[in-house]
Amino acid sequence: MRYDLVIFDNDGVLVDSEPLSNRTLAAYLTELGHPTSYEDSIRDYMGSAVHRIHDLVMERTGRRLPDDFDDVFHSRVFEAFRRDLLPVPGVADVLDKLTADEVPYCLASSGSHERIRVALRTTGLDDRFGEDRIFSSQDVGRGKPAPDLFLHAAAVMGVAPERCAVVEDSPLGVRAAVAAGMDVYGFTAMTPPAKLAGATALFGAMSELPELLAGG
Repeated sequence: MRYDLVIFDNDGVLVDSEPLSNRTLAAYLTELGHPTSYEDSIRDYMGSAVHRIHDLVMERTGRRLPDDFDDVFHSRVFEAFRRDLLPVPGVADVLDKLTADEVPYCLASSGSHERIRVALRTTGLDDRFGEDRIFSSQDVGRGKPAPDLFLHAAAVMGVAPERCAVVEDSPLGVRAAVAAGMDVYGFTAMTPPAKLAGATALFGAMSELPELLAGG
């Protein structure tokens, strides 16, 4: 293995949450008078921290979202997670392989700590990530596409950025990893490959990832 640390995004990489989250977001924004399709939500918000939703709505409409927007949105997402969320197919095998090869890994997500933990518990992946290996955009001043989150995760884990590989599925995440000086592997299960330009390599199934990380 050519890396000293593998950093996984959460939504869409470890857990298959993007369809659930973006359908919920599109419906809620539409309900609030900001017509948004599922495709709009994927395009504009996938991979971003929740503050980006506020920023874009304000920029486009001059109107602020309700003060309780975050709480209502998260409660609806968590309800959908508990009912329907599953792990990304094959990701448990990837984590098993890294463990067997003694390659450290961690999680760095734009989602809140609460969202991350609900997702991991629901999908049974929580025993794979101790508290010291979970990083959220809440831990840093700027979310993706800024490199801050990935640099923070690497620093806490004690690994130089150039010795890290990031696994991402969003354009914002790929940009953040590149800005951090890390190799990044773009997961194309939900994202057109052209939108992950800049990635070190692209893959469409988790079964392909171990060979890529090993330099195959």
